[in-house]
Amino acid sequence: MPMTTYGDIQPRTAAFVAADLLKRAMPYLCLEKFGQSHPLPEHKTTSMIFRRYNALALATTALTEGVTPAGKKLTKTDVPVTLAQYGDFVEITDVVQDTHEDPVLQEASAVISEQAAKTVETIRYNVLKACSNVFYANSVAARTSIATALVRADQRKIVRALERQDANRLVSIVRSTPNFNTENILPAFVGVTHVDMTTDIRSMTGFINVADYGKVSPFETEIGSCEDVRYLKSTIFTPYGGAGLAGTTTYLYSLSSGGTNSYDVYPVMFFGKDAYGLVALKGRYAITPMVLNPGIPRGGDPLGQRGTVSWKTMQTAIILNDAWMAIGEFACTA
Repeated sequence: MPMTTYGDIQPRTAAFVAADLLKRAMPYLCLEKFGQSHPLPEHKTTSMIFRRYNALALATTALTEGVTPAGKKLTKTDVPVTLAQYGDFVEITDVVQDTHEDPVLQEASAVISEQAAKTVETIRYNVLKACSNVFYANSVAARTSIATALVRADQRKIVRALERQDANRLVSIVRSTPNFNTENILPAFVGVTHVDMTTDIRSMTGFINVADYGKVSPFETEIGSCEDVRYLKSTIFTPYGGAGLAGTTTYLYSLSSGGTNSYDVYPVMFFGKDAYGLVALKGRYAITPMVLNPGIPRGGDPLGQRGTVSWKTMQTAIILNDAWMAIGEFACTA
């Protein structure tokens, strides 16, 4: 039989599979919500361009009566990116399909959806944590000197730096549904970090737990807020093991290559509006689930003994403006 894009399932069924993938994937996609998300159109190249029109110089010279001023020209900054394809599959044999008591195809779909989400989030994290706008705990000079946890004074320093660069607070996010649209939120900067940082964030002066938000709906995995920043957590945002100052039991640490116990360093990424761009996991063409059922003879499998459940996606992430995001690096309370 002829093969379709979706393997042995029809496009209508594939649409339901894609939606189910996204529902399971959403808890892992913190970064999905806060960047400029653009689905990759069909039948295009693997390159995309994010474009920013630059601010105009202030018109502080008084006008002369009857004289037309010179005016200004729009200028733009283009940030090109190249998309890359990622994917994987799990194999299911005809014997498993025919004899196993569990719904193997559904379970395989669940497993690969989580794999896809974690893969995409890790790719984005690795790009964004390379931001050049870096702040170290307690204003030390380098990562190797970090020996204190995040406190409100550190946050205030970072927020002030963002505001001095005219970074705008986020006022809308990509909705956590299979649909590709947005919802409005109260203006705020957002900080994302590893789950280990939860205690230190909750210990900051002025912290507000999500349970006390009232009518404001928390994000998935949101810890709470402190002044201008709402914090989210994920196991994806891993620390730099043993990269801080030598220490013992006050903070989490690793055995460094030099043989001393050095504190782990946890990045906290702070975002304003339009700080970064990405090609979202959501969208009509951005992810393709495929199912090849066992029992159907194919090239290389004349007896139809094997089938697969798989996914593939085109993805990229790019920092659009380093000044509108920041990386704070801190030790973490043990």
